[in-house]
Amino acid sequence: MLVTDLPVHHKIISKLESKNITTLTEIQERTMLPGIQGKDIIASSKTGSGKTFAFLVPAINRLMSQKALSRQDPRALILAPTRELAKQVFIEAKSMCSGLSLSCELIVGGENFNDQVKGLRRNPHIIVGTAGRIADHLIGKSMYLNGLELLIFDEADRMLDLGFAAQLKLINKYADHRKRQTMLFSATLDNIELKHMTTQLTHGAVRVAVGSSTGEHGDIEQTCFFADNVSNKDEILRFELAKRQYNQAIVFTATREDTDRIAALLNQDNLEAIALRGDLAQHQRASIMSSFSRGQQSVLVTTDLASRGLDLSKVGLVVNFDLPKNADEYIHRIGRTGRAGQKGEAFSLVGPRDWNSFDALKSHLQYALECKPHDEFSAKFEGFTKKKGAQGKDKPSANKSRAAKPVKAKPVRRVDPMEGADIGMVPVKRKPRNTSEPDSEEE
Repeated sequence: MLVTDLPVHHKIISKLESKNITTLTEIQERTMLPGIQGKDIIASSKTGSGKTFAFLVPAINRLMSQKALSRQDPRALILAPTRELAKQVFIEAKSMCSGLSLSCELIVGGENFNDQVKGLRRNPHIIVGTAGRIADHLIGKSMYLNGLELLIFDEADRMLDLGFAAQLKLINKYADHRKRQTMLFSATLDNIELKHMTTQLTHGAVRVAVGSSTGEHGDIEQTCFFADNVSNKDEILRFELAKRQYNQAIVFTATREDTDRIAALLNQDNLEAIALRGDLAQHQRASIMSSFSRGQQSVLVTTDLASRGLDLSKVGLVVNFDLPKNADEYIHRIGRTGRAGQKGEAFSLVGPRDWNSFDALKSHLQYALECKPHDEFSAKFEGFTKKKGAQGKDKPSANKSRAAKPVKAKPVRRVDPMEGADIGMVPVKRKPRNTSEPDSEEE
């Protein structure tokens, strides 16, 4: 479907064309039309499929074509799981709203609370933020959502994974207008808690599922290498980053300490690496992401902070230095490359501590993912084998032989209480006295 076929304001079409968007992706085509009609939406699709514009276009079109329900309250609220993703969505929303008499405000944690209060007093039409800080403003009565027209959740499953269920319920309670439209987007809808939450957030929603999140991504070439330990992982990482052709790369680690260590190691090889950690101040995190997105560094070493939603178009390689505990997180990590039809590569290093995660990942995915020794730095570790007999199905013959043997009943020893034998606390019946004969003492 072409952008020009959308029944939206001509200025929105001009905005999309200025971003070189002329044809809609499948998720956009299937969600924009019901969204424009004002219907609630629950949608899932793989990362990099264009979900951001799938909700921005219907939202902006509604704000331009319909009268506001309230003069002071925000008209649309877009929630994202992380500050980085919220900022990226805010940039796109602000760009789309420029010249349309619509204002936007970013409300995330880590920023000055009082400055945000001042921004809210300017009555912005669209607010993009994180659930925790939005909830703080609602409790502090510096924000009201009684006249909210659109409530949008981006990467809803990730918000629940991060423990924001209570805040989402609170926001839903405050945004109680009967004409509110809700749009919920996620890379996967398999989360049980999310399925329960959708019944509270939406009413008669149109459900859209494009592809399977666990299906193979045709634009990403995936490889896994065995590794004995951290030193072996370091060797493989340095070799592969020096050998492969890519514009930018992201290396995911399990700990904050490893982000700094690996970044320093790669800088020794003149690879221009930078580390991103969750304990950095918000302005530091924003500065690092801005610097990397502008191409000032070649490699970003990070935890799962950068695994969700971020659209970094120059990333051609993703590395899992440590495999994530959650199989879905692997899908989001490698989804930082191979976006919008571009080709990408991803390789993972699997050591003894990663084996359980790798085993769970293989069971979760709908395609084969094999691990092999590295050509230059082969490892002794080649995975763990399951012990025979660990489960009942491993030894069916033994179970059958045991079941076939008849169980002999133990003989019951019968006791005659009249014998006077010691049989414990069983009452003994005495022989009745003969009252017809006189006592001997009376004779």
